[in-house]
Amino acid sequence: MSLRIGILGAARIAPAALVKPAFSTPSVSVEAVAARSYHRAQAFADQHGILQAYAGYEQLLADPDVDAVYIPLPNGLHGHWTRAALAAGKHVLCEKPFTANAAEAREIAGLAEASDRVVMEAFHYRYHPLALRVEEIVASGELGELQRVETALCFPLPKFSDIRYDYGLAGGATMDAGCYAVHMARVFGGETPSVVSASAKLRSPAVDRAMTAELRFPSGHTGRVECSMWSSSLLKISAKVTGSKGSLSVLNPVAPQAFHRLSVRTGDHRRTEHFPKRASYAYQLDAFAAAVLEGAPVKTSAADAVETMTVIDEIYRAAGLPLREPS
Repeated sequence: MSLRIGILGAARIAPAALVKPAFSTPSVSVEAVAARSYHRAQAFADQHGILQAYAGYEQLLADPDVDAVYIPLPNGLHGHWTRAALAAGKHVLCEKPFTANAAEAREIAGLAEASDRVVMEAFHYRYHPLALRVEEIVASGELGELQRVETALCFPLPKFSDIRYDYGLAGGATMDAGCYAVHMARVFGGETPSVVSASAKLRSPAVDRAMTAELRFPSGHTGRVECSMWSSSLLKISAKVTGSKGSLSVLNPVAPQAFHRLSVRTGDHRRTEHFPKRASYAYQLDAFAAAVLEGAPVKTSAADAVETMTVIDEIYRAAGLPLREPS
């Protein structure tokens, strides 16, 4: 059995996120790519050894030789094309954030549940052994009763014409970088938190370039998420979980194949754990193929995305900013 995937959009992330790991995954092949321009689609196909290029996403969705689609389009388009892919009978691997807001996420989750198709949000870090190990340590009770979870993803993006700053495309730091921080807080905190407060630094009246938010989890522990695309925190990719008996800290939980460090401290003891350099995208593709071909469970399902988008909406409300809208 094999899984034949098409790409909706000749995006910069697609080679690393899908094309390259597909070469080393025997059960997966990338069969087609579509773009708004045929010449752009054909150039991408030629560069990456893809047989079929389409001028328009609808043409790719109509291809009977494509079983699933990967959607790396701008945030505001994710919901529309996931909806269209499900209507065409395709499985979906959609880049994060899953939709523009929680209401749209709930709609798409309902469609996914009513279908027999796999819909996965592309939080690739979630499938890497490092993230699975952090989750295991927290669940084991080694750290004791949870007290606080802090997550951050900050990187510099000084190109302010970038689509990630475009409100019309559901842009903003909390959508782009912050969705990782929110998702990690949910996973490592074991629950979906509520937002106590949030503070934004703005690029334009509706678009955040940086955001911090204080969280409270149903079980009583607290949290903090920090994200930015342009702030004094130029590069910060981390997670810290503190409990009554100890703590753990992770450097670069998002893309540990580049570099990482997991440190665990309990009492007077401290240890560091290391993990394979295999790309998180490859683990994600394994999981997507297993879900489609074998019925394996999906950790980053549409229902899971509703929880993340609900927190993101709460952060924007707490910061006094409008919710993002579908494009």
